[in-house]
Amino acid sequence: MLQLVKRTCTASILFVALLTATPSNATIIEFQTSLGNFQVNLYDETTPASVTNFLNYVNNGAYSDSIVHRSVPGFIIQGGGFAYDGTATNPVVDIPADPAVTNEPTYSNLRGTIAMAKISGDPNSATNQWFINLADNSASLDPQNGGFTVFGEVTGNGMDVVDAIAALPRFAFNPPLNEMPLQNFTSTDFNNAVIPDDTQFIIVSAVIVTDTTVNSAAGLNPAPNTLINAGGGGTPPPATGGGGGSFDLLLLLSLMLIAGVGVVARRVTVRDR
Repeated sequence: MLQLVKRTCTASILFVALLTATPSNATIIEFQTSLGNFQVNLYDETTPASVTNFLNYVNNGAYSDSIVHRSVPGFIIQGGGFAYDGTATNPVVDIPADPAVTNEPTYSNLRGTIAMAKISGDPNSATNQWFINLADNSASLDPQNGGFTVFGEVTGNGMDVVDAIAALPRFAFNPPLNEMPLQNFTSTDFNNAVIPDDTQFIIVSAVIVTDTTVNSAAGLNPAPNTLINAGGGGTPPPATGGGGGSFDLLLLLSLMLIAGVGVVARRVTVRDR
């Protein structure tokens, strides 16, 4: 059974780390997931604050045994906020967040780019949650909430893995887990209040640095965000949700069954179009 990596840094130490870390200490990282691995080339010279912030979580092991907790077909998959700790009745826990990072809306939210999620109405609120764009989401995400910071792109055949995650069935646990992709899990399991385990969650076992070459993104040509001042509608992918430390999925299932909530995730506050 996978174990959650313990995190004990104080907020003050984390804040100092954010200020002193060098932005170009890595440019290529690999997500190791239960559906396969994929690599991301980071834009560490053009979005340094966001890359430094992301790499702090990577280097601290914060993303080890994290889960992909949200999937919206044709829009995004999202992770970085929650982890699997192997507890039978409370298998999902919050990943502690570092101080928020300054927004860097330089590039466009095109298919295959990775960006930071944040709180609606607060451009500088990104912390630990990331999302990968499944489509060209520039019209929706580039102009709103100060623009969403794209800080890297999936390379090679990596989107095959991302698309495989996005194609999985989703299950409507309580928000923020109401669009959660699961494998080897059925509507019958859901209706029978079966608690998912490590064979069913989409687990990111680790995010590792694979290439520390400075500015390995020099040969890439990310599209600029030209809509930043255009204004925009829709509600962005939420950066935070939970905060309770753990989720009693058995209780959530019981409450949903009583309320007659269906298996297909419902979009309540999130508009992707």
